[in-house]
Amino acid sequence: MAGLYISAAHKSSGKTSLSIGLCAAYSRSGIVVQPFKKGPDYIDPIWLSQAAERPCINLDFNTQDNQSLRSSFERYSDQSQLSLIEGNKGLHDGMDINGSDSNAALARLLEVPVILVIDSSGMTRGVASLIQGLHSFDPEVTIRGVVLNRVGGTRHEGKLRMAIDRYTDLPVVGAVPKLAEISIIERHLGLIPGNEDEDAIERIDRLGSTVEQCINLDQLFEIAGSSKIKKGVVVTPPLAPKEVSIGVARDQVFGFYYQDDLEALERAGAKLHYFSPLSDPDLPPVDGIFIGGGFPEVHLESLSANHGMREAIKAFIDSGKPVYAECGGLMYLCRTISWGEKKVEMAGALPADCRMHQRSRGRGYVRFRESEAAPWPGAKGERTEYPAHEFHYSSLENIDSGVEYAYQLLRGTGIDGGHDGLLWKNCLAAYLHQRDTAANRWVERFVGFVREKKSQGFRETSKQ
Repeated sequence: MAGLYISAAHKSSGKTSLSIGLCAAYSRSGIVVQPFKKGPDYIDPIWLSQAAERPCINLDFNTQDNQSLRSSFERYSDQSQLSLIEGNKGLHDGMDINGSDSNAALARLLEVPVILVIDSSGMTRGVASLIQGLHSFDPEVTIRGVVLNRVGGTRHEGKLRMAIDRYTDLPVVGAVPKLAEISIIERHLGLIPGNEDEDAIERIDRLGSTVEQCINLDQLFEIAGSSKIKKGVVVTPPLAPKEVSIGVARDQVFGFYYQDDLEALERAGAKLHYFSPLSDPDLPPVDGIFIGGGFPEVHLESLSANHGMREAIKAFIDSGKPVYAECGGLMYLCRTISWGEKKVEMAGALPADCRMHQRSRGRGYVRFRESEAAPWPGAKGERTEYPAHEFHYSSLENIDSGVEYAYQLLRGTGIDGGHDGLLWKNCLAAYLHQRDTAANRWVERFVGFVREKKSQGFRETSKQ
């Protein structure tokens, strides 16, 4: 199986646009592409999934050990002809000063050749020293080619190619000119998600066409063939009938889900029903709800105008049926969301209001423990630390006294700097994003909680 790791010297070099374009270009040529993203990340995977027409999978040192990273990569690569990984930040960047969580470390672990995307703006001969430095910093990383991005013209491209040819042994597999029309619009948390961008398909098509014109796809695919990807073990859902039904909010607002978490829900015995808080008039007939992250602040009026859905969700929670919500889902369940002078009613299912801010209120890795009040805890008496992440520009205010929290934060901001996971009836809503891994089987525990509450007639368990 063939594989490529798309990386760069630093962030904002054009990795995402190139990766999307490569997925689109190879897919339209008939090659089955499996996209991956070094995470944690929700936004880029949405674009990559749309371009490849296959769900993008996160690979994340924060929540996965080396064995599970490799296993996940091999398993999802198994049914593809090309595995394409988009890195984050620069090749050697990461949290660990020793580089154990860097893109370079992941490329080594997966045994996939690296293609460097070089932002060549304002560069000529110096491009060779940059490439040499990136390679010599960790010679065990297999860098096999260079894509020149934001090239100023034919003359500029010629100088760059000449310098790279003279001072390095790497081929230039393509050169992309400065084309503002192929860029993807950004805002506070990065790119606008593809599920929200009405022109997503058109943008993807343009990126694919640009890549076809500017990149030697045959040469790149030949490089990809040097990967050492082993055949993975395909995990199939159980044949047992689904015991509970879970509604998953998924539309232009709510789209931040890990594909393997959704698959884990099904393996745990849940039948999934997707619904839209934005446009559906009512909930589907389900036993529990999962509302992931997104940008409700961008669709405030439309969400608020859907009175039927707001009332249905509040009634669902009031009846004691289980709900799990993350970040954007938490915001939507509040009484109101305020942004500047604007204040708009939301579901009103949680005793709190939400306020947007100009600056980030929580961003990065999280470590947490479950409190005694956690409704679907790990092993009884277990005080395990769990990894997660958070990215939010909002905070909660006017929280009713007496509410309980499911999580004690060891690192991160959460709701109040020390706690996260607001509990109300059988609803748990948090800013942090979890991932179902061997170290944190939250999906099995949540499905088990839904199953238990269903058998009990959905009686409430936490304070009201």
